[in-house]
Amino acid sequence: MVLLNAPLLLQTITTQPDSSATNVPTSAQNASEASLSAIDLLVRGGWVMIPIAILLFVALVLFVERYLYIQRTSRMDPNFLYTIREMLFNGNVKGATEFCRNSSLPIARLLEKGLNRIGSPMRDIESAIENTAKVEIYNMEKNLGILSAIAAIAPMFGFLGTVLGMIRAFHNISLADNISIGIIASGIYEKMITSATGLIVGILAYVFYTILMAMIDRSVNRMEVTAIDFLDLLYKPARVS
Repeated sequence: MVLLNAPLLLQTITTQPDSSATNVPTSAQNASEASLSAIDLLVRGGWVMIPIAILLFVALVLFVERYLYIQRTSRMDPNFLYTIREMLFNGNVKGATEFCRNSSLPIARLLEKGLNRIGSPMRDIESAIENTAKVEIYNMEKNLGILSAIAAIAPMFGFLGTVLGMIRAFHNISLADNISIGIIASGIYEKMITSATGLIVGILAYVFYTILMAMIDRSVNRMEVTAIDFLDLLYKPARVS
């Protein structure tokens, strides 16, 4: 009887599944789930990630456009005021006005306004330069309010996504028969992605805004110094005809 049952025992042993072999795919799957890529995490953030991505794109476009504009307009030729001074000392007011008109620098437009009002009271000349300076500063600060708003709105979108995700996660937990740490943790960490992304976008937008404002402050300071030197020239009427 033992010999007759031997082939049956061998068949049973050979057909028995190897538990160690079945554990390999499971462990590999767990490892792949543990090592999620950044794109997978962003996708798990939900639909709130779409407006946050749009805000990031707008912030980048505004920063690059304003940075190039401010850098271009804040350039100052060291010989610019010297050339105007020499023309004024020689009595060539018209030539100095044409020289400013042909320049693309914001300071040239300020001085042109002052040169066009030579002969008027000094207070009128100063007012014309100040009003033109306000226009130039406004042009440099254009759309910076949007960048500041993005710095405040992006974290709010992140918190909104987290709150909505938490509500959905706790609703699913209430419907589940068994509650485990895995179910709770997976629902929470996926929704915290929106908060982290919103904060990152908000911080970047605020950094962009601060950099651009610092560039504008330096440019305005250079324009003020040049305008003061120009007004000093006009306070010497004996040498300007």
